[in-house]
Amino acid sequence: MLVTTTNTIEGKVISEYKGIVTGEVIIGANFVKDIFASFRDFFGGRAESYERVLREAKDKALEELIIEARVLGADAIIGVDLDYETLGQRGSMLMVSASGTAVKFAN
Repeated sequence: MLVTTTNTIEGKVISEYKGIVTGEVIIGANFVKDIFASFRDFFGGRAESYERVLREAKDKALEELIIEARVLGADAIIGVDLDYETLGQRGSMLMVSASGTAVKFAN
């Protein structure tokens, strides 16, 4: 399924808007990752363990988005927006939400 942040798809004519679809994922941060990330913050460099968690959460939110669009019989999802938020005490949880519009193409 085509998933894009744009509102149109070149060469395709949208015949039907199926509705807004969403996918949300909440992931907890690991204590060991927190310790290593604090060392990275102090000494510099990238916190690769957090980057992996962010990618995983984004991928799962997009998977949920696609599943919901398929249930509606959509061909694509346009206007996709990704939002990241921290939740819980001391920001120990990460929420990634994805939303977009499920559409059907003209034949």
